[in-house]
Amino acid sequence: MSAKLLSHHSDMEMRMKKTHWLFALLLAGAMPAFAAAPESCERVKDDIQQKIVTNGVPESGFTLNIVPNDQADKPDAQVVGHCANDTFKILYTRNGNDQQ
Repeated sequence: MSAKLLSHHSDMEMRMKKTHWLFALLLAGAMPAFAAAPESCERVKDDIQQKIVTNGVPESGFTLNIVPNDQADKPDAQVVGHCANDTFKILYTRNGNDQQ
């Protein structure tokens, strides 16, 4: 009976190890999606910045910030874009007395 009990205990340990490895693999697989958000947002921000500069606004005349959706409600800023499957907003803020 002790060999049977030992075998059962060993099977449970093996299943637990497999479960832990499966969880670790799933977590590792999800990481690139989270890591990709800032990079994709930077590309969108760069495109928006280029369009603003092309329209005659000097780079020193404004700031673009990438913020999570829940932080996008700022009185001095305007939402000019979104990224990462609409989980982040890109905010435009004028610097100084420069015109838009």
